[in-house]
Amino acid sequence: MLPFRVVDRIKFVVERQLVKGAGFQLLVVGGFIGLISLMGGLLVVLPGSGEFGDAGSAIWWAFLRLTDPGYLGDDVGTWQRIVSTLLTILGYVVFMGTLVAILTRWLIAKMEDLERGLTPVTLKNHIVILGWTAQTPPLVAELFGSSGRMRRFLEKHDTRNLRLVVLAEEASATQLHELMGEPGVGSQARQVILRSGTAIQPDALQRVACLDAAAVIVPSQVHDAGSLITSDVETVKALLSITAQARQYNAPLPFVVAEIQDMRKLPVIERAYPGAVEVVAGDATISRLMVQNVLHPMLSEVYNELLTAGEGNEIFVRGGETAEGLTLAELASQRPYAIVLGLLQPGVAGRWQVNLLAETDTVIRRDDRVVLLARDYEHTGSVAKAAPVPEWQRKSATVAVPATKGPHRVLVLGWNRRVPTLTAEFASYSGRQFELDLVSAIPLEERQREILRHGVDLAAVSGRLLEADYMVEDELRRLEPASYHTVMLLSSDRLGSGEEADARAMVGYLQLEDLLAAAPKRPQVILELSDPDNRHLLYGHQSEMLISPMILSHVLAQVALRRELRVVLDELFTVGGAEIQFRNPQDYPLPASVDFHLLEKIVGSTGGIALGVLRSTPDERGRHLQMNLPRDQYLDLREGDQLVVMDRT
Repeated sequence: MLPFRVVDRIKFVVERQLVKGAGFQLLVVGGFIGLISLMGGLLVVLPGSGEFGDAGSAIWWAFLRLTDPGYLGDDVGTWQRIVSTLLTILGYVVFMGTLVAILTRWLIAKMEDLERGLTPVTLKNHIVILGWTAQTPPLVAELFGSSGRMRRFLEKHDTRNLRLVVLAEEASATQLHELMGEPGVGSQARQVILRSGTAIQPDALQRVACLDAAAVIVPSQVHDAGSLITSDVETVKALLSITAQARQYNAPLPFVVAEIQDMRKLPVIERAYPGAVEVVAGDATISRLMVQNVLHPMLSEVYNELLTAGEGNEIFVRGGETAEGLTLAELASQRPYAIVLGLLQPGVAGRWQVNLLAETDTVIRRDDRVVLLARDYEHTGSVAKAAPVPEWQRKSATVAVPATKGPHRVLVLGWNRRVPTLTAEFASYSGRQFELDLVSAIPLEERQREILRHGVDLAAVSGRLLEADYMVEDELRRLEPASYHTVMLLSSDRLGSGEEADARAMVGYLQLEDLLAAAPKRPQVILELSDPDNRHLLYGHQSEMLISPMILSHVLAQVALRRELRVVLDELFTVGGAEIQFRNPQDYPLPASVDFHLLEKIVGSTGGIALGVLRSTPDERGRHLQMNLPRDQYLDLREGDQLVVMDRT
């Protein structure tokens, strides 16, 4: 073994002290300053200078020259000046340079730590979002935009202001700037507290004060296709971490809204988290909306209004104590700016029984929840001057819907993890016939494995897996898209980012439009995008557009503020039960001139609820939909207009 040199040992010891942080670095520099002062004092006292009475005075003289160069001109004698000059030079290097460098680095490191969000928050009754995804900015916008519902939420938790904490893997100014650029957030982004970490880290959960939160939202994370660690696995792990932390501190579990992709994991979620939890099925929700849009073209305008932030109507749930003892008809007379959709009634095991098309003479009980459609939360309350009670009763009848002739042919271009769920949703409509052609450049074997893994029977929808790249014009032309009733373009989840996936989908859509321009009959075109920033790029085009993250963000935000909304949305956008539909005005005995109040009476007499009108020609903003019109407004129905109603399937 080679012997160690003394210099190497000294270097090693000094190095080990320097890497321990700024405090130890300052101690090392202080040691060097003391050593240099000692040597400088000895150099001027040894020649026997009479200026210094003892060694201590000489060392103090050296220390002053080392730390303050202003003393340099006071020295006398050649030797003393030489030593003083050397001490002053070393002072610049060791005392000023090194000391300033250490303090500067320490301050910069501390500022970076603060910017990374490693300091635990000291909040209570706040809202926590565990994870930064494409859904997070619109989710924050939804929370800031829900003024009335948010006010009720804050009153319930005895707090005044919305305090929002977001846990991101690496919190930085980038996320803050992204929030500031999100419509509906803007300068309010400075009210959002960013913290670094992941939802599966116990210390990160403590950093955001998860156990003291009024609500915790867990959106699905994005993972590479084929990865063994899926978003649902991380969601379950996050819930287990919250449960373990609550057990450790003997604290109550907070209310959680968790998004999962595979609804077969629901029993696992309930077992992992024994507290109050609402589960939003992300893939199933978007798949339901897509299939509903295939069944009712232009329905995307309805749920883009109901399920995204901005102007328009929303679905609200009010407690039964606000209308206890009233019938639904009497309640509707006191809510002239809202449409009463129905009731949620207590069921078994704490679950809600959804009765959206309840008869108008149903009496509201204190434990019930009233479901209303309105533009603002304030409109769901009673007004000083009530309208007269409607002279009609909703009956258990329905308008006959003409049966479809032959199968509905659907061409699905692109592939993502949602395709098996989408196929299963088509198959759930047993009373309808579909023919699905699933087209992608991904090899057939890989897609077949995914279909089988989800237990989907392609034969139930006459499904075929075709291998082609719709970005190649000749391959797209051979598919003959004009021969289908519906063409769906899906945003891929196998590309590097949502921007890249949407770029491919939008280019494919423009190429599809070129092919359809010469076709004698145009199919319905549905375009799915995954980046909310792209929602204005195709303004004015003829496709129906779904922004998946925006819709899911609305659902997560609103369920966090009012958990009963989840069962309402499940009822509206699932096969069976109440459903939003478009109807021909000729299906009802309407007079030549009809206002919205009379339309409500006529539609109500058949068992449905009138919601609005879908115009055949758009307005100046490019919108066809008019919902929740003033009761005295005449509709002026024209050829091609359709009625928007809620009725049973």
